[in-house]
Amino acid sequence: MQCRRCGTSLARPGDYCLVCRSGNADAVVLELGRERASVTTLVDEEAVGAREVTTTPEEGDEAGVVELRNFAGLVADEVRRKRPEAVYATGDREVLRAVRGQLHHEFYRVEDDDPVAAVLERQGEAPLEVVDAAPGEKVGGSHSTLVGGRDGQEAIYTAAGHPHVKKVIPGPIDAGGSGSRSGVRAKATRADANGNVRLLIRDGSSVQENRVVTTAREKDLGEVVREDVNEALREAGLQES
Repeated sequence: MQCRRCGTSLARPGDYCLVCRSGNADAVVLELGRERASVTTLVDEEAVGAREVTTTPEEGDEAGVVELRNFAGLVADEVRRKRPEAVYATGDREVLRAVRGQLHHEFYRVEDDDPVAAVLERQGEAPLEVVDAAPGEKVGGSHSTLVGGRDGQEAIYTAAGHPHVKKVIPGPIDAGGSGSRSGVRAKATRADANGNVRLLIRDGSSVQENRVVTTAREKDLGEVVREDVNEALREAGLQES
């Protein structure tokens, strides 16, 4: 493949051109397994190449950590050489977190039996607006009390920290629920027709339903944001099962 701008021959399809300093990859799709990862490059609404990275998981805490970090580093290297406009990822959450930790790109989760085809279908859509504001600036509404104290606030701020969330509006607290659960748990519910979601936060018998306003324009894109929010809640140890 040649550079789309200057015509220089590229070592691999979609590589960043070091001659004219321009990108050629519109997006990269990562399909991440614990032993094997596929890195597919998309250019002009077409998959132009896929690279596979493999590893052999190590036993033992220390060896396993080093092996996972090295595996994630090899996947991250494939992304860096493309410098894509967007990175879509699916698969093993542990591997996904490790790869994302080594890159500065914003990740979009894609859940589909054929993730490459699913991303190609989205390529003609306008990208979601990014809200460049601190999480605290996105939280507001008539209800200032948050269920769960500091952990509840962390759940609210975790959702508000997503780049495609405009605002999180806390709702009233209902103390009439079941008290069988221990600790604070949070979950973003299915997106509505406008792409907005609800963030449910439970603390014992108390539950608070919070409205999360996103920049998504319809349900399918709202579902992408919902998955991202739930993944962030899982990483924070606040995900409701």
